[in-house]
Amino acid sequence: MTATSPTATPTTPHWRDLVSREEIQSLLAQRDTPSWLAIGLNWGVVLAAFALVAVWPNPLTILLALLLIGARQLGMAVLMHEASHRTLLRDRRWNDWVGNWLCAYPIWSDLHPYRPYHLQHHAKTGTPGDPDLGLITPFPITRRSLQRKVLRDLTGRTGMKFARGAYKRTFGRYHEDPVARDAARGVIVTNVVLLGLVSAVGYPALYLLWAVAWLTTYALVTRIRAIAEHALTPDLEEPRGRTRTVLPSFWERIFIAPNRVNFHLEHHLLMTVPFYNLPTMHRMLADRGALAEACIDTSYLDVLRRAASKPEGAAARADAPERPPVRNPPF
Repeated sequence: MTATSPTATPTTPHWRDLVSREEIQSLLAQRDTPSWLAIGLNWGVVLAAFALVAVWPNPLTILLALLLIGARQLGMAVLMHEASHRTLLRDRRWNDWVGNWLCAYPIWSDLHPYRPYHLQHHAKTGTPGDPDLGLITPFPITRRSLQRKVLRDLTGRTGMKFARGAYKRTFGRYHEDPVARDAARGVIVTNVVLLGLVSAVGYPALYLLWAVAWLTTYALVTRIRAIAEHALTPDLEEPRGRTRTVLPSFWERIFIAPNRVNFHLEHHLLMTVPFYNLPTMHRMLADRGALAEACIDTSYLDVLRRAASKPEGAAARADAPERPPVRNPPF
């Protein structure tokens, strides 16, 4: 199912009735190795993008590097999200430390305030109590409206809005909030370390790729991901509605959907399943018919086409101001 439908009760069995307790326990099983590999891959792609521009500096390699780095910054946000559910690493102290220092702080985010905010999103998905409702309710919009949003992302206007919000949450509250103070220090330390690394090999200007990607391509892929996860989904009474899974192509996984973030419906069905077990959960549920009424798409491009399907000149202005309470909209 890929289109919005009226509020209804699903006619297929509840997914928990089709999965044994033992199978659920296997899905919930945590292993640290896949998480460390994902962290290493994210940073490895970033460093490879730096190296690409250092060896072959030209507009095409710079553009490719910005696309790759923006996607991997989203990948770090995804892993911070895993840490918010305490599914990144089995040891809770390491889970939170790694979730912040290797994932959240480098992209100017913070696990600790994000966790309660995000759990509220899970508890109230698609309802008036959802703190991220404003990010998904305007759709569908017109094609021109979507084009304007994309232009704002790629020119850094959206990123600057996020930067102002991040500054207020961290440095603006530095002296009054210990959590904000820790985050501000973490952002400074991790970004200085990154600048130091590229400077040590003789290319300090490469750090600009990181900063520019954060302001542009990261904003764009974050928007695409937010639209795909919850916009224009069936209004069913349980999580098979209001949430979408996308089965992307290889290239979409590289540039839009890192670290299994595309399996969003499965994540909402059981939010403590680690990201590396979500493909197994999807196959299990699909084979047993539990996803017959679910919103499953096979391309992010198809989702964006429907998101921009409102006729030009229709009703109210679709380009309403956006409110970004945190940098990382709902996962």
